[in-house]
Amino acid sequence: MPGLQDRVAFITGAGRGQGRAHAVRLAREGADIIGVDICADIDSMNYPNATEADLAETERLVGKEGRRMVARKADVRDFTGLRAAFEDGYREFGRVDIVIANAGIIRLGPESEDFLSDWNDVIDTNLTGVYHTVRAALPALREGGRGGSIVITSSTAGLKASPSLFASGQAYAAAKRGVVALAQGLAGYLAPEWIRVNTIHPTGVASGMTKNDAMRALMEQAAAGGSNAISGMQNALPLPMLEATDVAEAVAFLVSDAARFITGIAWPLDAGFTIR
Repeated sequence: MPGLQDRVAFITGAGRGQGRAHAVRLAREGADIIGVDICADIDSMNYPNATEADLAETERLVGKEGRRMVARKADVRDFTGLRAAFEDGYREFGRVDIVIANAGIIRLGPESEDFLSDWNDVIDTNLTGVYHTVRAALPALREGGRGGSIVITSSTAGLKASPSLFASGQAYAAAKRGVVALAQGLAGYLAPEWIRVNTIHPTGVASGMTKNDAMRALMEQAAAGGSNAISGMQNALPLPMLEATDVAEAVAFLVSDAARFITGIAWPLDAGFTIR
């Protein structure tokens, strides 16, 4: 992709899945990476998050591409810790050009007894965490005076919410719709500085969020004719799920100079999910 050599990308949720795919794909194009991940489980969620070993593996894979990565354990819900992690990388590389706010969670299946924790943890991670990510890096991005690109990982749920009464599912859709408004406001304000802001809206992606026991139980229930959060979900194209590398290809284009005129869009990467 044009213009990515020696640029620096700040990526959250970099331990595995889409975050790792973005880090490796951009490194292949010549970018260095500041990558963070919580590397710990969240009590209200019912599948495991990435581990410190996962984040170290992302760092190793970036190194295989001939680039450097500053990898730090940080929770996007904690602005102070997240900013400190970003600043570690910024001191190392002396610049930032790309921000990919990718970290996200959802409880799969029925809500827990503490439904408010289900709601708050998703909102705090998927909406407030995105705000924290942008605010942690934006001063340095603007001070660079070179423009830049911010990409926020939303979801098809941010365009077309699935029916649900469960707190986590409702919070997920609300947060993923909320980041669209956040991106639009930022895009309009930052456009004169050549800082572009866009959201991407993937359909289901093979990752830690979808390849776990909780998701397998939902898929088996739906396949047997049961009604649950995923039973009505189907892509128009005969493709059940994207790979993380599919999304990374799109993001690599979106942050490159080839997309220098694209800002303020909500881009469905959905195999036709939203047209069904």
